[in-house]
This record gives sequence, structure tokens and C-alpha cells, in this order.
Amino acid sequence: MTRHLFLICLVSAATSAGLAQTTPQTAAQTAAQTAAQTPPLYKVVDGNKVDAETMKGFRAWRAAACDRCHGANQEGLVGPSLLENLKTMSKAEFVQAIAVGRPEKGMPNWSSNPNVMNNIDQLYAYLKGRSDGAITKARVEPLP
Repeated sequence: MTRHLFLICLVSAATSAGLAQTTPQTAAQTAAQTAAQTPPLYKVVDGNKVDAETMKGFRAWRAAACDRCHGANQEGLVGPSLLENLKTMSKAEFVQAIAVGRPEKGMPNWSSNPNVMNNIDQLYAYLKGRSDGAITKARVEPLP
């Protein structure tokens, strides 16, 4: 009985707060508005020409030699495929994995590498662009 009363109170509070009236359509509209307000992570043309910030991410990738474990095309070798992992990994999880590492899986800690840490947002943008399929070639060039 107490459990049912709690659920009734919870539903009542959600309804009065307007939370229970969210429909899939209004949720989609809210998501679209949020996406419209969020600047894109990267800009890419022709699948391999990227903005200056994303280019910094590619350069950080190359300088840290991440391809030794994740492959030249980010499809995975001894390390996992970043093309697949970044489809579900949040930016916070990405930063955590880079900064702290995953020693139990062989992923080193990059927190003492200034090139990686100073370009973490750009590295994420580059890899997210690859994972999203917008950047179609692992080797990119700067936009003119």
C-alpha cells in the first residue's frame, strides 16, 4: 500500500511539474533545439579536409602514436576500435580514459603529456568525426 501511495505521489508531482506531459515529439523538438544551439565539434569537407581545431586533434593522435594500439584507421589492434567505442562513449568517459588510462587493459595514462592534454577537445573532435563517419579517411588535411 505504501509503495502504491508513493508512486501516486510521484506521478502527481511529475504531472504538476509538467514532466509527465513530455511526448516523444516534444522530446525530439527539445533535442533538436539543443543540437541547434550546440556548436559542431568539427567541420569537414570532402571527408578529409577539416577545420584547424580538428587538425590539431589529428596531430595529437599522430604525435602520441595512438595508432600503435588503435590502428592507423582507428579500427583497433591490441586496443579497441575507436570508431565503435566513440559511438557510445561520452566525452567525459573519453577524457577519463585518456587522462587516467585503463592500466588493466593496457591503456596508458596520458595526463603528463601536455600535447595530448592541451588538445584533448580537439582529439575528441577528430575521433568523434571518424566515429560519426563524417571524416571518412584517417589521414586528414587542413581546410584551405
